[in-house]
This record gives sequence, C-alpha cells and structure tokens, in this order.
Amino acid sequence: MTYAVHSETKQVTSMEANYCMTCGTPLETRDMDGTLRRACPACSFVHWGSYSAGVGALVMREGKLLLVRRAQEPGKGRWTNPGGFIEQLELIHETIVREVLEETGIEASVKKVVAFRDMPKSIHNIYIAFAMDYVSGEPVPDDHEVDAAGFYSLEEMETMNVAPFTRWLADVAWNGRDGGLVIDTDPVVPLDGYGLFRV
Repeated sequence: MTYAVHSETKQVTSMEANYCMTCGTPLETRDMDGTLRRACPACSFVHWGSYSAGVGALVMREGKLLLVRRAQEPGKGRWTNPGGFIEQLELIHETIVREVLEETGIEASVKKVVAFRDMPKSIHNIYIAFAMDYVSGEPVPDDHEVDAAGFYSLEEMETMNVAPFTRWLADVAWNGRDGGLVIDTDPVVPLDGYGLFRV
C-alpha cells in the first residue's frame, strides 16, 4: 500500500482508493473544505481516509500485570499487554473482554478507560487502554497470536523484552491518577447501540 502526504493541501492519497466501495465506480478527486479527497461521481461515497482502532487491557492480580509474548509480527518476541483491533460491529468494551479471554484464557471485566494513544500515519491508529478487574482463570497462551502469558511484577519486567509502549502502559497501571472514563450503563438519554464512557 503506497501513501503520499501533501502538507500544503492536507491531502492523503492511497493507491488503493481508486474505486467506490459502494458501487464500484472509479473515484475522482474533490476539494472538500481544503482537503483533497477521493469521492464517487455516481453516488455519495467519500473515502475519508484509512483508520484503525485498537484496545488494550491492564489486568492486575496480586500486584502483578498480565502480559503476553507476541508470537507474530509486529513485535514478535516482545512482551505486551493483551489486546487487539476492534471488529466492525463490536463495542470496544466487548472487544477487550474477548481479546483477553482469547489470548490468555483469563476472564476479566472492564473498570474504566485509563489511557489513549493517537498515532497519525498512513493508517491513522487510535488505541484505548482499559483498566480491568481480574475475574477468573490462569494465564494460558493461545499459541497463535501469543506464545506465553503470565502476571508479572515491575521488577520481573526489568529483565523481560517488554515493548516500550507497554512499559508506558505499565506505568499507567501502577502509577495512574485517580479517575478515568467508566461505562455509562444508564445514560440520561437512551442511545441504543452506543458504547458510552464518561467521567
């Protein structure tokens, strides 16, 4: 996939955005409020850019943090917190519960959102980290995405090949400030299908 960024026009072009994802018509380039975007001349489709959203878990048990060792690239051989990319029709707090269970066999429940990373690049990535309560289970790697899993102390992590971003998240887990966003299970206005988080 090839991308070119043109700062003077705030244009990001993707070599793969050539045909409408709705009707298949070849896309044209349009100026939309000062940003050149690929758009369909036959219907209302606009390619707004390429984005991905990931979630990560900070699960503590007896003062130790749940970590997994990546068995695949990116980051093969590095220790990270469990997580993954959200599915199209899945709420993010459901995604992280599923990912933790799939990767480690640990059942955990969401407490709150405690960290957020924004990484603009060819595929603009956002990452949401959840503090989670340990519920049950012993760490068992899925032997597909991860080849090891366990709960580790800060001291143990010093001798492990822990990814830098995970070291930052570990600091959030042990030294984060009070507060954070919690799931709003009873919003003042019914909003079916929304995942709502608030202070």
